[in-house]
Amino acid sequence: MVNEIDSETLQARLAEGEDVLLVDIRTPAEIAQGAIPKAKHIPMHLLPMRASELPQDKDVVIYCRSGARSYHACQFLAQQGYDNALNLRGGIIAWARHGYAIGRLEDS
Repeated sequence: MVNEIDSETLQARLAEGEDVLLVDIRTPAEIAQGAIPKAKHIPMHLLPMRASELPQDKDVVIYCRSGARSYHACQFLAQQGYDNALNLRGGIIAWARHGYAIGRLEDS
């Protein structure tokens, strides 16, 4: 079972100042085209080795381009005991379609 969040709900939570960790699992080439501001970059293939960097005490929103890879990443995290991982439904495509901010990542 994968928990999902849509762009509108995520935007509202971020606007309220809620402490949510955004994780971009796309490739560096994809990220160069823009990312959701303040996201942390953990390439999908490194997620198994870097999952320990993710907090268990707050929601972690995983996203990719369309939501497909991040869905699988959330499945993996759920199997590892992370019940706080949320898939951004529709990925950054849906986020951008709603006109929400796209910027550069602070840390890669």
